[in-house]
Amino acid sequence: MSKSYYLPSDDAGRQTWLNNFAAKLPSYSAALGLTAGDVTSVTNDAAFFAYCLNSQIQVAAYAQQWTTYKTAARDGSTASLGLAPIAPNLGVAPTAVAPGILTRVKAIVARIKVAPGYTDAIGQALQIIGADQTVDVNSMKPVLAVQLDAGQVDINWTKQGMDGIEIQVDRGTGFVFLAIDTIPNYTDTQPMPAAGQSALWKYKAIYLQADQRVGHWSDVVSIPVAG
Repeated sequence: MSKSYYLPSDDAGRQTWLNNFAAKLPSYSAALGLTAGDVTSVTNDAAFFAYCLNSQIQVAAYAQQWTTYKTAARDGSTASLGLAPIAPNLGVAPTAVAPGILTRVKAIVARIKVAPGYTDAIGQALQIIGADQTVDVNSMKPVLAVQLDAGQVDINWTKQGMDGIEIQVDRGTGFVFLAIDTIPNYTDTQPMPAAGQSALWKYKAIYLQADQRVGHWSDVVSIPVAG
């Protein structure tokens, strides 16, 4: 049975996950062959990420309060204005860290999973084992998003536990094979139309598992291109 990815996709979930990981890692660091520097790095990363996220939430709420206050000042009565919003107290920032918190933490997780002392029990405690995931491959359907980037079409998609996708393209003469892609995302390197010419390129895809098509073709997405 396949498993979901261990790391939450939203920042609030990531903060909760990081807090647990940082709190429990010292108990297993010796068994996993981690250094004191590894543990300190994770601790500092978790604390700084929590500070950044909590500060963002407070500042966003403050900005919304000012929007309301500004609107009342512009359109409301004197009685409705009230007191101006009070700026949030963000507190003292913890030790600053270099960019790439999740990149560093994921690298440590990768080391942990191949350490001689690693066990499933440790993995569960550190929450680095995803939940069991039951996938009905017969109902799978890719969701594509396309955009132009530096004169090429980027095709964005997610794996959802599949091995990859087959992509087809229609440049005006019907759909034909474009590529097999196993690592999101895919860039269509076909040159743009000649100068002064335009076209509508269309794309669709289907998931692959064990080199076989599974599920349904995606909805067709299109993008106008011009030379």
